[in-house]
Amino acid sequence: MANQKGGVGKTTTSINLAAALAAAGQTVLLVDLDPQGNASTGLGLERAARRGGTYALLSHTDTPENLIQPTEIDGLALIPADPDLAGAEIELAATSRREYQLREVLAPLREIARYSAIIIDCPPSLGLLTLNGLVAADSVLVPLQCEFFALEGISQLTRTIDLVRRALNPSLRLDGIVLTMYDRRNNLSDLVAADARGFFGESVYETVIPRNIRISEAPSHGKPVLTYDPRSAGAVAYLRLAEEFAARHHTMNETSS
Repeated sequence: MANQKGGVGKTTTSINLAAALAAAGQTVLLVDLDPQGNASTGLGLERAARRGGTYALLSHTDTPENLIQPTEIDGLALIPADPDLAGAEIELAATSRREYQLREVLAPLREIARYSAIIIDCPPSLGLLTLNGLVAADSVLVPLQCEFFALEGISQLTRTIDLVRRALNPSLRLDGIVLTMYDRRNNLSDLVAADARGFFGESVYETVIPRNIRISEAPSHGKPVLTYDPRSAGAVAYLRLAEEFAARHHTMNETSS
């Protein structure tokens, strides 16, 4: 999950897509790669309870098996962001194969296929942490806020994805773009959605995530919106997104095989 622009619903989508996939019976691991640690907080894991996390993972001081923590959602596990992650960019700069650190430490989990999906919540930047996320990933899901400046940043991100594919991770692909914070009362939301679909075509998911107060309230209670208010418009939207996501990946896997 990546977008260098902050405030677009990236972490919210990471939390709620992971929870919706788990609710559908999948086993999901969420990797919080953002030093702000909002995905960890949004799943009810307070900072004081984080015994270790993605910094220990990237610095090879602990193993994924020891760092994975359960959540209150059946089928959803978490590797939290620990406080030292903020300094990881500087330390990674002096590391050999610095772009491959996350890919290498997650490789054992991929080999045993322990999880049907691993979602990496990247920070709102195009620095070394996000680069590690892109190199470790099979595909990139981009949340796009339905506001004017949001489209400008997408072109920069797609160029970065192309560069990473050519230089570091040939299997990386654009999974799709999810329109977030969509307000049906606002003509601008319709204009941004139309522009995105006109430029990116079928890469844009049919499901749109509405502006919804329940989505905004849920993280303060340490819950995904699906458990905070399962009947809300936000919860219904993320369940639909999970269905579309699973269908797309089923089709992709069939095509690749």
